[in-house]
Amino acid sequence: MAAVRSPITTLPLAGRVAIVTGASRGIGRAIAVHLASLGARLVLNYSSSSSQADLLATELNSSSPSSYPCAVAVRANVSDQADVKSLFDRAESFFGTQAHILVANAGLLDSKYPSLVDTTVEDWDSTFAVNARGAFFCCREAANRLQRGGGGRIVTVSSSLVGALRPGYGAYTASKAAVEAMTRILAKELRGTGITANCVAPGPVATELFFAGKSEEVVRQAAELSPLGRLGQPEDVAGLVGFLCTDAGEWVDGQVVRANGGFI
Repeated sequence: MAAVRSPITTLPLAGRVAIVTGASRGIGRAIAVHLASLGARLVLNYSSSSSQADLLATELNSSSPSSYPCAVAVRANVSDQADVKSLFDRAESFFGTQAHILVANAGLLDSKYPSLVDTTVEDWDSTFAVNARGAFFCCREAANRLQRGGGGRIVTVSSSLVGALRPGYGAYTASKAAVEAMTRILAKELRGTGITANCVAPGPVATELFFAGKSEEVVRQAAELSPLGRLGQPEDVAGLVGFLCTDAGEWVDGQVVRANGGFI
């Protein structure tokens, strides 16, 4: 009797290049790790955490079954259009192909949590520079340079605060609302390219960004807002982003998906 051969399985993102901004820690790091597990080759963008980004690239390369590097860390300020262009240039030169996926995750949150009347112009501008302007530069570059004809994916990261509208987050929430509107419009403008554009909007997630400036009581109250009774973990968001980046997620386009455990 002939032996039954095991089917050859191919990872869903094998051969595809993904750029993840803000990839050195938190949600961005979890997204990068998950995309790598799906077979993607990674450009790990960071702005200041060079040691963390380099360590992640080393870990991903050492665990890759291929003898070729599957990850590279690239410093770039997403609020600078020249830096964003160079980020895409680096992806193409390092991997020898156009990128297929952009995850625009880099974000800034004012840990003072001021009311709108107490928000300074400087803090407002710095928040919008990273969250809205940065997402715009990344999405514009991706729309021009991602591979077309199928498999192209743009995923921006917003926040469920756009739905919750909680005091103390005026600049942050406004900047993320801009990202959501931009992403939905971009999806329509990409008609015919085979590139989808979606936005993932997490609720409270246990990251450095979330914990900064919060007391234990505030953290506890945030966890209780979810019917699941806990804070989200970065991996909760990464799995959703991974799905949107695969062929299985192609029919989801122009959407804002709130990943928050029922928070809002």
